[in-house]
Amino acid sequence: MAKQAPHAFVSLGAPKLRSTNIWGRVSVSVLPLETRHQRRFGAVRLRAALDLPMTLGQWVLQQERQHPETADLAPLITATATAGKQIASLVARAGVSNLTGLQGSVNVQGEEQKKLDVLTNEVLKNALRSTGKLGVLASEEENEPVSLMEEAYTGDFIAAFDPLDGSSNLDAAIATGTIFGVMRSGEHCLTGPEDADISQRQMQCLVQTLQPGANLVAAGYILYSSSVIFMLSIGHGVQGFSLDPAIGEFVLTHPDVRVPERGKIYSFNEANSDNWDPVLQEYIRSMKKKGYSSRYIGSLVGDVHRTLIYGGVFGYPGDKKNPNGKLRLLYECAPMAYLMEQAGGIATTGKQRILDIVPRDVHQREPFICGSPRDVEDLLKIYQGSMAMRG
Repeated sequence: MAKQAPHAFVSLGAPKLRSTNIWGRVSVSVLPLETRHQRRFGAVRLRAALDLPMTLGQWVLQQERQHPETADLAPLITATATAGKQIASLVARAGVSNLTGLQGSVNVQGEEQKKLDVLTNEVLKNALRSTGKLGVLASEEENEPVSLMEEAYTGDFIAAFDPLDGSSNLDAAIATGTIFGVMRSGEHCLTGPEDADISQRQMQCLVQTLQPGANLVAAGYILYSSSVIFMLSIGHGVQGFSLDPAIGEFVLTHPDVRVPERGKIYSFNEANSDNWDPVLQEYIRSMKKKGYSSRYIGSLVGDVHRTLIYGGVFGYPGDKKNPNGKLRLLYECAPMAYLMEQAGGIATTGKQRILDIVPRDVHQREPFICGSPRDVEDLLKIYQGSMAMRG
């Protein structure tokens, strides 16, 4: 009986088909033809048996089996991942492709748009609308929420996103990221881009978009840094995937992320400390006395990612110049708060849970503080004590 070649691939738990080379030796053992569904789940079992990291696609399939109610999210997750790969390539080549610098236009917030702000907005918008799962798209770079053009492509979800957070750091090659959140819409919203003014239907789109973060069914961010990392939650904890350039796929590298109960890092822009309220000033002084280190990138995705992994507290609070802070509730605060809470952390304005805030405007700003539960609770206790004294 011929011996199997040492390099042969052996299927696991399935009948084998043998193929022979010209010398009559068995060179490979392959799986028989199966249905597409069986082959895909077989790949999950195979990678697990060979101790290979699970890909994002395989993880999505696993979630469909364990949590069938999340099945409709699969196209949105994979579309976001595909857009993230494209954006990662654009960011990596920005310097050599003349994609740094200003576009020459201003967004609705009055901020000068970078070239990549405009380009990445189109990349993510096109990827998400092609899924046929969305009724409304809301972007930080758009004046108003927009819907799909064709009724046939309209779905039951609303996606709100910041296509390239931290784009002001691009010219210095500092970490940037994409942030997104997904909610369910109550009704289909069918307006076309040809509508010049806010019509009744457009107003319906706007109203559907103004939901509290507690209504999110999925949220995440993609960090573009020394590696490309996709942090994601669909309501069952937080999973982290790293882009493996060798295979062009996101693979699971941070399963079931939990923020530490307490950290040793605080992350605030202390250049604004003279304009903070006395409670926050007292809190930062107390952290310094406890030996906490200060780390601040100035990129929301980078700073929150470090806080999620290492613990501690991150904040972009309100101050005398900007009482409501500078972060947008719909595109930044709510998705990040959702992730932080799913990982066991806390996200607050200092006075209110972020996920409980009902937006009044799609570009509404809110103070934002998040991190390890014990670290954030220390701040909340000081705020509560201050309010009790004033009362």
